[in-house]
Amino acid sequence: MGRPKLPLDGACRCGRVKIRISAPPMLTMACHCSGCQRMSGSAYSLSAAIPAEGFAVIEGEPVIAGASAEAGHHFCPDCMTWMFTRPAGIDFFVNIRPTLLDDTAWYSPFIETYASEKLPWATTPAAHSYAKFPPMEDYETLLGAYAASAA
Repeated sequence: MGRPKLPLDGACRCGRVKIRISAPPMLTMACHCSGCQRMSGSAYSLSAAIPAEGFAVIEGEPVIAGASAEAGHHFCPDCMTWMFTRPAGIDFFVNIRPTLLDDTAWYSPFIETYASEKLPWATTPAAHSYAKFPPMEDYETLLGAYAASAA
């Protein structure tokens, strides 16, 4: 695992919505919850928490869709690719789908969440695993450990 060479661009499947990250991730994750399984059509969803000031939509207009507007799941309105998540009330980071970026060689999930719902055969190389989300008091340590491992 390492840091991506920035800035780094990406796009939805059809290419109509384009994004750019200009700040390194704060944390990388794999979520095993059944909602992410259904939205991604896979065993888990991958994400990278990007500081809000280091994320931009540079072309197109994503739409909010999914089970809850408060969850802030943003999709391409044409191909319906799930691109990023901006949860309501949280303005300091954006969870992007890293597989949409032009370069994914740097990516590896550092933590996995909702391991309580993971499919029996699904594994990740994540260094930390949580039955649900990490407790709030764990985040400072996780962010520091991730930064050290990605340096």
